[in-house]
Amino acid sequence: MNPARLFIIILLFTTLSSGCAMVGVSSLTPGEYIALKRGDLLTTGELSAATQETIHVIGLDEGPCREPSQNCVVALANALGIDDERRLSALAELWLQVAMSRAGASSSTPRSETDINAWVEVARHAYAYLFFTERSPGERAFEDRQIQVRDYYNYAVQQVISGLFQQNIAAAESSTSLSAYDTPTLTGWNITTDITGLHFADENDVPEELIPASSLVFSGLRSTYRRDGFGAELVAVMDDSLALHRARVYSEMPFPALTALLHFPGEDLAHVLSTQALEVIVRDPYQDASIELHGHEIPLAANFTAGYGLWLANSDFARQALRSLRGQRQGINRPHIYMMQPFDPERRVILMLHGLGSSPEAWVNVANEVLGDETLRQNFQIWQVYYPTNMPLALNHARIRSTVAETLQQFDPTSETLASQGIVLIGHSMGGVLARLMVSSSGDSLWKLVESHDLSQEQLTLVQEHLDPLLHFEPLPEVHRAIFIAAPHRGTPVAGHRLGRAMARLVRLPLTLLEEFDDVIKTLANTERQSDGGRLRLPNSIDNLSESDPFVRAISNLPISPQVQYHSIIAQRNANTLLIASDDGLVPYTSAHLAGASSEKVLISGHSVQENAQAILEIRRILHEDLANTY
Repeated sequence: MNPARLFIIILLFTTLSSGCAMVGVSSLTPGEYIALKRGDLLTTGELSAATQETIHVIGLDEGPCREPSQNCVVALANALGIDDERRLSALAELWLQVAMSRAGASSSTPRSETDINAWVEVARHAYAYLFFTERSPGERAFEDRQIQVRDYYNYAVQQVISGLFQQNIAAAESSTSLSAYDTPTLTGWNITTDITGLHFADENDVPEELIPASSLVFSGLRSTYRRDGFGAELVAVMDDSLALHRARVYSEMPFPALTALLHFPGEDLAHVLSTQALEVIVRDPYQDASIELHGHEIPLAANFTAGYGLWLANSDFARQALRSLRGQRQGINRPHIYMMQPFDPERRVILMLHGLGSSPEAWVNVANEVLGDETLRQNFQIWQVYYPTNMPLALNHARIRSTVAETLQQFDPTSETLASQGIVLIGHSMGGVLARLMVSSSGDSLWKLVESHDLSQEQLTLVQEHLDPLLHFEPLPEVHRAIFIAAPHRGTPVAGHRLGRAMARLVRLPLTLLEEFDDVIKTLANTERQSDGGRLRLPNSIDNLSESDPFVRAISNLPISPQVQYHSIIAQRNANTLLIASDDGLVPYTSAHLAGASSEKVLISGHSVQENAQAILEIRRILHEDLANTY
């Protein structure tokens, strides 16, 4: 064969062979597949496969989009041959790339107007994709791309709102005529605000800071509860330093949850992409689960844990509670109610009372799990009573009653709303004893403790003036259910042992309290001496928890209102011990058990059983049962 002809045949064969080999195949692991489908600029730092494909399809990858730049954005916006969904979703991510590149390695709040404008463009193009393309959001509900674009929008809103807020704060600090509540300004934009339904504890209060909920990670909380949806999840940081020192006996959550949106007005795509009008919308996620936008009911994003966790992390409750127990300065000397959300007349109240030496931190996971339950969150609001645990039971009980009544009077003076009806009490340890007093009738049982002293009529009148309000009471009519957790209804032997007596001596009562009851103590001291021969003294909380204490023995027999259903959650430290002989390390079963309870749950646990997962499930079961029986 002619060599030249042979060379041509070999060359042709080689060319055809290489052409057939242009397409290859390889396998992806499930993880690689998910990363390819869902990875994007926010999750991997690289453009999503969908955006890269769009750039490639219209041939921009070898031109303006060879390197990340705003030229790529302009080129894609003007390119032909792709539909609006592909164009707008890619533009939203490319604007995200521009905005993130301006921030550099930092993801902090944008400071300059140019930076904020870049984030506005991210939100605008994501918004246009979601509401002004051929298909509605509902028609794309199962598509990964829509979730990606929604996330671009939510993150951009977070950055824009944070940036505008910081600008307002800075302007307010440099001018006496401005405040952080003033409508924000941004060169080139006409900004309006809609804060319908937004409420802070004090109308004149202004957040000191807005913190993205996504930036917070908590230890000590089992779960983070949030609602997936549209908008930026934020926490407003309020100044709560004076909460316990203000005249009122309550305060609302100092770190309220917010959901923020950016709304671009317009009736068509061209208008939305060209408008320089921007509406900032802020909602309370406890009140609003959705919002109507362009004919669609859109679920609002929400984080129900971040504000609560931030409050507890900044509270210093643990040290303050111990200072209160020892009567030291910077403790507390009166009960205070913390409301976990702004008052809602259409939600019933769960009133939580912690135990000895404790604080609202005792309910960290209980409250979080209740707020995380959609049904319970829609029907209940949580109030946590923070009280000085050094005080005698009778005095704390009277003052807590007064605090609850004053708070209800403030928000519902006619007692006609749902919030004033069907309160559920939950008390742990000593808080359980106090909760029981709040649903009991004293009759003359407690007054007989005073009458047992040999007092003249004049002395009796003096004592009665001070003690009668503490020793005569009826069940709170607003309460219709109670849950007692590890409650020493009949006291505990630990309080009377050497260690308990030593702890009781460390407890200090406020001087003002001792002075208030000094005449009573002196009067009773004339007829009675302590067993150790010392001067009769005002009993503190630990004294009252002794199983031999006359007061706790008397209250253990008080009748509970027949209108109240009550439940017991009891801890048993050792599973091998007979129930009747068991205890939780502090409280015997025989003291925590109450005849007539609607339910009794015994769990293998120590005394802090309220944090036990099974105890929290039992609380939730009772609350759901309560709702089922009420409606």
